[in-house]
Amino acid sequence: MNHPPLSGSRLVWVTLALSMSVFMQVLDTTIANVALPTISGNLGAATSQGTWVITSFGVANAIAVPLTGWLAKRVGEVKLFVSSTLLFVLTSWLCGMSSSLEMLIGFRVLQGAVAGPMIPLSQSLLLACYPVEKKGMALALWSMTVIVAPIFGPILGGVISDNWHWGWIFFINVPVGLLAAGVAWRELKARETNILQLPIDKLGLLLLIVGVGALQMVLDRGKELDWFNSSEVIILAVVAALSLTYLVIWELGEKHPIVDLSLFRFRNFTVGVVAISIGFMLYFGTIVLLPLVLQTQMGYTATWAGLAAAPIGILPVILSPIIGKNAHRLDMRWLVTISFTVFALCFFWRSTFAPNMDFVYVVMPQIVQGIGIACFFMPLTTISLAGIRPDQIASASSLSNFLRILVSSIGASVATTLWDRREAVHHVRLTEHISSYDQATLLWFRTLDALGLSTSQQSALTAQEITRQGYLLGSNEIFWGSGILFVLLIALVWFARPPFRPAGAGGDGAH
Repeated sequence: MNHPPLSGSRLVWVTLALSMSVFMQVLDTTIANVALPTISGNLGAATSQGTWVITSFGVANAIAVPLTGWLAKRVGEVKLFVSSTLLFVLTSWLCGMSSSLEMLIGFRVLQGAVAGPMIPLSQSLLLACYPVEKKGMALALWSMTVIVAPIFGPILGGVISDNWHWGWIFFINVPVGLLAAGVAWRELKARETNILQLPIDKLGLLLLIVGVGALQMVLDRGKELDWFNSSEVIILAVVAALSLTYLVIWELGEKHPIVDLSLFRFRNFTVGVVAISIGFMLYFGTIVLLPLVLQTQMGYTATWAGLAAAPIGILPVILSPIIGKNAHRLDMRWLVTISFTVFALCFFWRSTFAPNMDFVYVVMPQIVQGIGIACFFMPLTTISLAGIRPDQIASASSLSNFLRILVSSIGASVATTLWDRREAVHHVRLTEHISSYDQATLLWFRTLDALGLSTSQQSALTAQEITRQGYLLGSNEIFWGSGILFVLLIALVWFARPPFRPAGAGGDGAH
């Protein structure tokens, strides 16, 4: 059934509750990153084993997100959202109470699974509460929380792990989640969606779990085991490819699919989802790569690396409400074009990073990129959901978010693997220039002699500097390549067809 839009304080409370739940869940995907050494040390495990604290959440979450549309029809969107938020609170508390790495990983799997419906449903419930002319504003506010949370994660994680027990990384979810669930239930229980007793697509669910689980394992284990030089990675890749291929074939012919692939018959949905997925993959790759460059090659601490990344959230907070308020007057394709142009320029800017750059030179592209972020999520989400029926929004949002989560893992793996590979190439090339006939080499070693360093110290320092410059050259190439891809993405978005009616306004969409 269609409920009338909310207004006044009720709309404010609902927006706050849904945004808090999104912020909390997205924050949890990054908050543990900088705390991994602390967690691993406290629980008596190697840091490499500790990465499972992050990846176990990601695997379970990626599998659970596509189930949202089907579950929402069976349970009701409001009940499912509130239940998911409360279970997230419970599993967060259990994570913080863990006394071993195995226990923590187990609870992180549960946490990722129960968190699956939170983001897609927060989006569909928010859209249902706003009048047609303000749906752009609703998406802008929702997008803002998705953008800002990953930036706060590393900073908050670093501060907590440096000053308190690492368990507080998870305990902070408890009051936030309880408040969000309480307010959402109070304001939305009378707006429950229609419930349909749909049968479960058992084979589709099995293929989804096996396919996504195997793919995530390939991405997690590939770098550690040198990718396809490992039989384990090859087997996992084959399992993932076969499972996901058969999943697509099966779901296209299934009457009640777990993943509603029929949504791709809408041109705008396809364009929007492909653009947001590829764009987010490139963006997330740098979210992972930039702190690595700063901490491993530039001598930044975890806290300072987080602070260097944080300014990316300044302009979106200012611009998103303005763009949202005027969304009904704007062509979304022009906003996305601005976004991708700014992204490309900032990536090209970062490709000039040098060993002697100062903090301001790192921060400036982050600030400017905020313009691109502000014009990214809301317009692309509007394009992808334009013309989708109200009863399809939960499925469309879950499919879009599923692909976004999946490609973010791919982006992180590709960026870090390429970084290592390019360093190896540059290391060889730079080493070739070390010669007694090279003037720069002679000047370098004379300088080291003047500093009183022994021959072995000079060799060690030279090798270290070559590695550092190799990694910087490698990261610069990745930034440059990402900029080129953003330029190419601009053409894709112009295949979308206006009018971009608000999600849930009905119609046949753009076929």
